[in-house]
Amino acid sequence: MSKKMRIKRGDTVQVITGAREDKGKRGEVIRVMPKENRIVVQGVNMRKKHQRQFQAEGRTMNPGIIEFEGSFDISNVMLVCPKCNQTTRVGVRRDEDGLPFRVCRSCGEDID
Repeated sequence: MSKKMRIKRGDTVQVITGAREDKGKRGEVIRVMPKENRIVVQGVNMRKKHQRQFQAEGRTMNPGIIEFEGSFDISNVMLVCPKCNQTTRVGVRRDEDGLPFRVCRSCGEDID
């Protein structure tokens, strides 16, 4: 059973733990997978795949080495607040209508 994700697609995050070459990098979230509790960040955790040539739907896919971003656990990143530009924890408040919105724990400003 998955919990609500406090990081969404399009957010800027910073890697706080993990591989030495990726630690401290910032990037935009490309994809969020709440069931697996994982995310994909642009330009971080780069993987290589050796692709062989094949035909699909009348087109020929070229062979070669393809680089793509790999997923990693959401606990390895922290959200970067767009207002104060610092890594921060994310809080949730409700407005007058009862709808939730995200709040920066460092400066108290709304993130959404």
